[in-house]
Amino acid sequence: MSESKNIHRVKTKSKPKIKKGRLFVTALGISVLFIGLIGRLIYLMGFEGVEYRLMALKRQIKNIEIVPQRGTIVDRNGSELATSLKVYRIDADLSVLKSYLEKAKLSEEAVTEDLADILDMDKAKMEKIMDSKDSNGEPLQFVSLKRMVEMDTVEKVKALKLKGIIISDDIKRFYPNESFLANVLGHINMNGDPVTGIELSYNQELTGMPGVKVVETDAANNSLPYTESVVIKPINGKNIMLTIDERIQELAERVAKKTLEENKAATVRITIMDPKTGEVLAMVNYPSYDPNNPNAGADTDQDIQELWKNRAISDVFEPGSIFKVITAAAALHNHSLEGGKEFYCSGSITVAGTTLYCDKREGHGLQDISDIIKNSCNVGFVQLAEKIGKENLYNYLKLMGFSAKTGVDLPGESAGVVRSLDNIGPVDIATIAYGHGLAVTQLQYLAAFNAVANGGTWIRPHLMKEVYHYQNGEKVVDKQYDNYDVRTVMSKDQAAELRTYMEKVVKEGTSTATDIPGYRIAGKTGTASKVDTVTGGYLKGKYISSFAGMAPADDPKVTLIVTIEEPDPEKYYASLTAVPAARQLFEELFTIMGIYPSYPEEVGKEVTNQQQALD
Repeated sequence: MSESKNIHRVKTKSKPKIKKGRLFVTALGISVLFIGLIGRLIYLMGFEGVEYRLMALKRQIKNIEIVPQRGTIVDRNGSELATSLKVYRIDADLSVLKSYLEKAKLSEEAVTEDLADILDMDKAKMEKIMDSKDSNGEPLQFVSLKRMVEMDTVEKVKALKLKGIIISDDIKRFYPNESFLANVLGHINMNGDPVTGIELSYNQELTGMPGVKVVETDAANNSLPYTESVVIKPINGKNIMLTIDERIQELAERVAKKTLEENKAATVRITIMDPKTGEVLAMVNYPSYDPNNPNAGADTDQDIQELWKNRAISDVFEPGSIFKVITAAAALHNHSLEGGKEFYCSGSITVAGTTLYCDKREGHGLQDISDIIKNSCNVGFVQLAEKIGKENLYNYLKLMGFSAKTGVDLPGESAGVVRSLDNIGPVDIATIAYGHGLAVTQLQYLAAFNAVANGGTWIRPHLMKEVYHYQNGEKVVDKQYDNYDVRTVMSKDQAAELRTYMEKVVKEGTSTATDIPGYRIAGKTGTASKVDTVTGGYLKGKYISSFAGMAPADDPKVTLIVTIEEPDPEKYYASLTAVPAARQLFEELFTIMGIYPSYPEEVGKEVTNQQQALD
């Protein structure tokens, strides 16, 4: 009995011990869990706290780019050719915008359509922007809707009262003279990127460095009160002064337009230079385009690209008889002339079984070097090429820069076409002598022509005169053009001799319509069939007519070339098309540039004769 009582006592005493054990285990587990949570919290705050704080900060801070002022482009006299206007850009935080639309119960499709309409954008393009996502599949925090918008557009966007829309300053490129010098200047696209021309060549100097505005915002993308914006000021772009003279450019554009209309031509291009410095004073491509609205005036993308092209440096053509100047220079440089009447033209000549003809089928008879240039005699130049020799002529073409880019500071330049020496046969070298069987750009030719004008030095053509900026109201010149790449291609005496021959072309030969009483003008005409770029043959009834000239002949201050593509086939010769244009250019250039007549008495006689004719 007593034993059972003892057993009962043992059993009843063990129950509270079991309860306490369970409580202890539970408490211990909770304690471990609590300690673990505290530890995790300490870890997060101590070790990963910086990262989480940065993530939070990123969601509270917006970096807004401040666009720098793009540099101005001016002519040599400081007249503005391209400048920048203050406009605006519309961006969006899609995360905020979509959240707002959802809370405000607004249709995203309807808002997308409204934005596309206000910003004059394709709806499909706007939908694509609105669907932009980051790598985690979340709506992007920052997307660009449209740049370079005017204030009236900004007001319309503001009227939608959408949260998540960011409006900031932007810069719009403006060309005050519209199509004036367009193919040289180039233009800026809607993204603010340069597409062609000087804008592209000197983009690094013109662009500057963007600044940054750092703003603390709330979840609705609104700037928080009492928070100070951190601003890193932009560095504005440098300005570019061109070698272009606005007065000479205006003259050249006016003459180009008139020449195209009078000759029912496809294109007209005119380049005018200072032969002693390599400076381009004017460069015209007509028809042209308005860089303020670069996609207007053409039906297809290919047509637009054609309008944008600077054909003076990109398009190659067979120069025809203007190239005889280069062949004559090669003869003088290589001392290939014997002197006297050493050329005979019967109207044709046979080379390696191929008969080549002169324009004057009855022939010119006996001639000297001056005669074959004045008469533009093909047969005489075939004979001259034989005297020079294939290798010597080929090497001289290389020395003069043919089949190589001039290195002008413009994009899109072509190198021209001169076949390799091994691929030039007897007939090829004969036709090259009078400007057929090779292709040049207008500027490439004029660079070589300048060497005859300036006394025998090839100088790289260029359009940048200087890069500059203003500091405290004072002009600071950062850089002047210095990449001339000069080389001697003939002696001064040889160049002077060749100029006298070209002066006879104007006084007595194919360019007499260029002659202006009292002035010494030297020049050369050239007419060639247009090459079919697909077949390599010639296009029937399509020609390219050119005139290259310089003045005054004894010490040229200016050179020019006029190239007319596909003039009226009824009157396509350069003497009827390019020469009248050149005369008008010279007449006005002499006044603009202050070039006085070499023989003033002849000017007086001309005025007297004109007065008598009127009486």
